[in-house]
Amino acid sequence: MKPRTLIFTGDGKGKTTAAFGMALRASGHGQRVLIVQFLKSNAATGELRACAQLPGVEVVQMGRGFIPRREHAAFPEHEAAAREALAFAREAVLSSKYDLIILDEICGALLRELIDEEAVIALINAPERTACLVLTGRHASAALIAQADTVTEMRCVRHGYTEGIAAQKGVEF
Repeated sequence: MKPRTLIFTGDGKGKTTAAFGMALRASGHGQRVLIVQFLKSNAATGELRACAQLPGVEVVQMGRGFIPRREHAAFPEHEAAAREALAFAREAVLSSKYDLIILDEICGALLRELIDEEAVIALINAPERTACLVLTGRHASAALIAQADTVTEMRCVRHGYTEGIAAQKGVEF
């Protein structure tokens, strides 16, 4: 049976939350989970603390945080980090060590042209792949969506930020 590919995308809140929910479920079934965070770099989030207590769940943050414009001097560092994250993810996919691999914010890395879309599609279609893949991030491309068997688009109806509500521990991080 071909391993599943799921995408959580859209401008609404909940893409990473949905993926981490899948990690929780997989851990509960004794499965091995790897979460590779392509853009995020904050080690003080609640989901990282919780996952550290879940058996079989490994989270690796490889991002550098907020991505500057391409012409900014720090952009190449972000690009190198995303390429390193993709190489790390590829090695994990080919290892058959995990049952579920979450590529958090990979769509954002693609959107900002930090990594090559064809390389991501090749990873999805790797004949050696046995793990379920979950890709998250805004603006998943049509080509990426075509590779997935399940795509969920989160749509923002209203967000607390627009009402002046600051990010809250346990809600946004």
